[in-house]
Amino acid sequence: QVPLVESGGGLVQSGGSLRISCAASRFSLEYYAVGWFRQAPGKEREGLVCDSSHDGVIYYGDAAKDRFTISRDTVNNTVYLQMINLEPEDTAVYSCGAVPPALTGQSMCRYPPTHLGHWGRGTTVTVSS
Repeated sequence: QVPLVESGGGLVQSGGSLRISCAASRFSLEYYAVGWFRQAPGKEREGLVCDSSHDGVIYYGDAAKDRFTISRDTVNNTVYLQMINLEPEDTAVYSCGAVPPALTGQSMCRYPPTHLGHWGRGTTVTVSS
């Protein structure tokens, strides 16, 4: 069983909204720093929103500011990314990661420690013009 599974991706029109999910199994997200990332074709992975749960500060990357919101559901052991005002340049594979909470959100987003914790395989979001 894959520890982290993303879902909820799909096709959305420009200006639309979408909420994607990251469900964890075999460990509790509550005790981990969690983050959302994306990678568009031919581009580097980009950190969007990262919540360390350690210092109480949520880091938002430039692409996510004022449009994306991260939230945790401890009952369902799931993390969500709510996205609004989507544009075609938001088209990418969106993935989540969960790492030990010693990292700050900023560190996790800027320098994703993919050798630590758990990482999902992603869900594809396509925004049409």
